[in-house]
Amino acid sequence: MGDIFGNGPYDAKPAHNVCISDFYMGKHEVTQGQWKAITGNNPSYFKNCGDTCPVESVSWNDIQVFLQKLNSRTGKSYRLPTEAEWEYAARSGGKKEKYAGTSSDSDLGSYAWYASNSGGKTHPVGQKKPNSLGLYDMSGNVWEWVSDLYDFHYYKNSPRNNPQGPTSGKGPLEHQERVVRGDDWGEEPPRGGHGLPESLRCAIRGNGPASGHGHFGGFRVAVSGR
Repeated sequence: MGDIFGNGPYDAKPAHNVCISDFYMGKHEVTQGQWKAITGNNPSYFKNCGDTCPVESVSWNDIQVFLQKLNSRTGKSYRLPTEAEWEYAARSGGKKEKYAGTSSDSDLGSYAWYASNSGGKTHPVGQKKPNSLGLYDMSGNVWEWVSDLYDFHYYKNSPRNNPQGPTSGKGPLEHQERVVRGDDWGEEPPRGGHGLPESLRCAIRGNGPASGHGHFGGFRVAVSGR
């Protein structure tokens, strides 16, 4: 887990071995239609994109309310993935992949919506190629919240088995920063090598306050294996 290619940011270092228990991951980001079916509202900035587009502009705290309602309705135990689970899934089961599905810069557009091909907006889920686990849009389209609190130095102290992130952060819990992963449609100018946003890489860690509603934030669900 982490900067296995050796040229990433400091908060993705050091690369380290992680073991995670069995789990299931949503093949798509949660859509606007799915969010509306559970909550009755649609907070998305890109509402005109339609019900098959990922929900965005949701905070980490909003997602906890969504999950409570979803689990009450279904009798399941859906949750956000941990940061370790997310990276394992994005890298097609822990493979040495730069992006979700490929390590080729020239082939990235077949797997991801980002600045060069998105037209500055989100797109319906599942239109690009999936990675080797059959998961779509893990690079690009919308940033995805995970369960972990954010700590710049966490990888130096991460446990090997089922890391859950740091146990505390700064300030009131509802405002503490949580991790986001995967980058988005690329409203910002491209950055990094070859004109590609560095944050599209599977190992890159983003962060934002749990109460934040920036129109970058979406998510997908996970559930522990039996």
